[in-house]
Amino acid sequence: MIRKHARIAIAVGLAAALAACGKVGDLEPRTGQSLPPKAYGQTSEQTAEALSTPSVQARPGRSDELLRRSERREDDPFDLAPGEEPVPLPGPDADKKPKPKAG
Repeated sequence: MIRKHARIAIAVGLAAALAACGKVGDLEPRTGQSLPPKAYGQTSEQTAEALSTPSVQARPGRSDELLRRSERREDDPFDLAPGEEPVPLPGPDADKKPKPKAG
């Protein structure tokens, strides 16, 4: 029983040691290959750091603005239950009466 646990411990230790091995440094293209060509209208060559940095759309910033006081939400004229008719928004012709529905 002890031998079985010792084997498992050794296997886990070797796996952890192998997982810790790795190159730490700047990214570079493989030998014989180059970075992708620059896009149309781009003024400079792309670097490995620029290619591996996510864009703002891929990783948007976080807003930590706290709500300071409760505020009632305005009615949303487009939030309708199935089968309900939309209420027209007040506009320049708000004083006109709506036409009767045919049917």
